[in-house]
Formats: sequence, C-alpha cells, structure tokens
Amino acid sequence: MGDAETALDDSGGQIPLLLPDDAHNRRLTEHVRPSTWTNPVPNGRYNLVVIGGGTAGLICAIGAAGMGGKVALIERHMLGGDCLNFGCVPSKSIIRAARAVAEVRRAGQFGVHTSPPKIDFSAIMERMRRQRAEISHHDSAQRFRDLGVDVYLGEARFFSEREVDVDGVRLRFAKAAIATGARARAPEVPGLADAGYLTNETVFALTELPRRLAVVGAGPIGAELAQAFARFGSEVTLIGRSKTILPKEDSRASDVLASCFQEEGIRVLTGAELKRVSAVDGAKHLSVEVEGVSQSIQADEILLSVGRVPNTENMGLEAAGVAFDTRGVTVNDRMQTSNKHIYAAGDVCSGYKFTHAADAMARIVIQNALFLGRKKASSLVIPWATYTSPEIAHVGISQNEAEKQGALTLTVQFDAMDRARLDGDIEGFASVHVDAKTGRILGATAVAGHAGDLISEMSLAMTADVSLGTIAKTIHPYPTQSEVWKRLADAWNRTRLTPRVQSLSKRWLAWRR
Repeated sequence: MGDAETALDDSGGQIPLLLPDDAHNRRLTEHVRPSTWTNPVPNGRYNLVVIGGGTAGLICAIGAAGMGGKVALIERHMLGGDCLNFGCVPSKSIIRAARAVAEVRRAGQFGVHTSPPKIDFSAIMERMRRQRAEISHHDSAQRFRDLGVDVYLGEARFFSEREVDVDGVRLRFAKAAIATGARARAPEVPGLADAGYLTNETVFALTELPRRLAVVGAGPIGAELAQAFARFGSEVTLIGRSKTILPKEDSRASDVLASCFQEEGIRVLTGAELKRVSAVDGAKHLSVEVEGVSQSIQADEILLSVGRVPNTENMGLEAAGVAFDTRGVTVNDRMQTSNKHIYAAGDVCSGYKFTHAADAMARIVIQNALFLGRKKASSLVIPWATYTSPEIAHVGISQNEAEKQGALTLTVQFDAMDRARLDGDIEGFASVHVDAKTGRILGATAVAGHAGDLISEMSLAMTADVSLGTIAKTIHPYPTQSEVWKRLADAWNRTRLTPRVQSLSKRWLAWRR
C-alpha cells in the first residue's frame, strides 16, 4: 500500500483515493484515511482486535471500547467502509435528487405548473460529495482514537491463532473480530473488462451524465440507480437474469415496480444473460440473450450490480484456523468462527448484506466475545428496503413461505388509504402474513412512497412478539400511511367473527334492546 491518502501510478505520480479530486473528497479522505496518520505502538494484549473499518467493525470497536475494553481497529483502505464511501450514503443522496426531479415533473397533478426541470448532474454529484464529507467525521480515525480505540491504518494478516500483523507490527489479542466486508462481483463475460464498466465503487465518481446507461443486475442496487439515472435523463436499459426485477421480493411488489419503470421509460430485460461486450468508436456494445433470442444494446457506460464477493483474501485466515469458502467466513449462530477466539460480522460472513444487519451482528459479537453472552443471529428480526419509487420493504417470511406454512395473508392496496390518495402515492400495497388463530405476525411487505419507514412498525411487533390484535388496539394518527397496518389488523379481527360468534352477538344485542 502507498501513502495513507494516495496511491502511486505507473509513473510514480500520486492518485487520489477518491475521484474527482475536489475539496469535498479531500475533506472526506482526511477524516477516514488521514495523510499524516501515525499508527500507535502496541502495548500489551488487546481484549479485541477488529479487522475492517466498515459498519460492523466500527460498531464492534466503539462498543467494546465504550465498555472499558482495550481495542484495536485495523483498516486497510478507508474507514466507513462501503456504506459511507460507496454505498448507502452517496446512493441515497442522488436518489433524493432524482426524487426531486420526479416531483417537479408531476407537480401539475397538484395544480402546480412549472417548466420542465433543468437537471445539473454535476451539481447533483457535487452535493452528494459534500454531504458525504459532512457525515464522514462520525467515522473518522481521530474520533475513534478520542474514544479510546487504537486505530491502525494498514494491511492486517493473521500470524497465528491469537496474533495479527499490521504492516510488520504484531498485535496480540484475547478475541478478534473479522469485519472486512465484501466488494462488487464482476462476471466473466468476454470483452467486459476491456470495454470497461462501473460498479458501486466507481459510479459515484461520475461528473457527467451518461447519455446511455446499461445496468447489469436487477437487484436493489441496480434498480435504485437505474431509476435515478433515468430520471436525470439517461436512456437506461436494466438487464436481469431472473424472470422479475428484485427477485427476492414478493412478485406482486416486483410487478408494481416494473410497471412504474415502464412508465418512466426504463427498458427492462428480464430472463436475460449478458454474453459479450465490445467497444467500438467510444460506445459499448452489449450482446444480450433474452429467452434464447439475441439482442444488441449500445451504451456509453455499463454499471454492474450482480452480487458481492466477501473480502477474505490475503488475511492469513489459514494461519488463524478460520474456515472460509466462496460465501465468506464460516460462523455459527453466535457469530463465532472455527477459531473459538475469533468472531466475524457483516458482509464477510452473512447473507444479509445490509448496514443495519452488520450493526446488529456486531452487537452480538461484543456480547458473546467479551461478556460470555449466548446471543444468536437467528433470533434477529432483520427488515430490508429498496429505495426506488415506490420503495419496497420487507420483514419476515416471504409470500411463498407463507403459502407453504398455511399462514393467512392479508393485503390492503394503498389506493384505499386516504393519505396515499391525498399525496398522490396510490401505487403499491401492504400485506402481512399471520398465524390465523393467534394473529402472530410472521412477515410483512410494504410497497409505498416511504415503505422503508413503514416497515419498522412490523419489525418492532415481530421483535416484541406483538400480535395483530395489539396493532388493532394501537391508535394511529389520521391521515397517515401507517394506518395501513391498523387497517390490516382490523381485517384480521373480522376473520375471527365466525358465523357462530355473529349469531351469539346478534342474540345478545336483541336481548339487550
């Protein structure tokens, strides 16, 4: 690794870690990879050595230090990980800008007449870089040092089952946590590497809007950025291998979003496979096979969003006795690896590759590794959300699992909700899967303008083992979109009104007249 702030190019010149090299990115870098940083000198054995400074690693480090532990945090690149630098933070900034574009375009529905929006892509990206830099102090090396964490910037490699090396300096530990995250996967497609492509690690460095953008991968990241760039004015083609976009979601939710994409002019190819790529006269030519039929797509940029690869290379995991495979580091339900002294958390070991999931797993690691806890990852109720318009959020079992378990599924369309109609957000629905007898909530899906906020009520109910009966008794302010959960709870109560109960009620009320 070169200098803390820059790498060296082939001619010996320095290349900034983040592009473009402007004041915002320099401010960010000085927080999360300070150019003048000096690693501490280890003094004695650490309670916890954390490898990786993304969400899981930062939570492990700050939590353990806050409890009085002697903690070391090792990061080879930039503190903050994907979430701050290449993921949640920059993507949500530009998604908000894209939503503003959409709001202006449909303002006439509300009697507000405006000119077509003038989109300044350069200003949108500058705003994103500024916001990212403003947030970055939360993850800064200096902040963690001030909170009692020994921060080491450099390459970590296990030397033995209880020792790790950082650029030639040996650290001894009682416990360690691996939180090295994951990176974007690039499929082996002929010509793709030569033609060039973007991933989440490079797309936010753009300063000019691509006229034509091909997004390969129709999962959450692909769907979010496809819609954002289409709203900015790019001609977007979204290419997915599955039969639907967002294949892990309820098919009804995917259908709603696909319809919205069509209305916004996004070309969606599902059941499609990228066969080859070539670059001709500055354009990228993609050969795509859709249900056995070849199609040719031209694009100025290709954005890959086809999954993640766990970062397990060059860490000396074999020397530490830590088992791993192509899916990442192997852990048990208590986040413990095959080495009982070493734990793992976050994307490097979990199928739930979300910031909030990494946070929750890190808290389990702190309790189990340092305080003899017996917390289990399987007990976590983990929701997720895709921040398209409308948003799609989910928690618990899926529609298919509900059908297999014989669960009762109740659904309310948002066009039946007063607030949704007033807001002009009638696309979408909310559904809940419950035990028909007890009303115990097994899962829920929301497709709405702010579904990511709405799903938290169901997540709380499931965590607290609260039934729909309690939701029915909970007063929700009117008019709000969150009333949809009370509407669903009332619908479940009506299923309990059997003919026998109705008959008894009728006779009782007749007697009381």
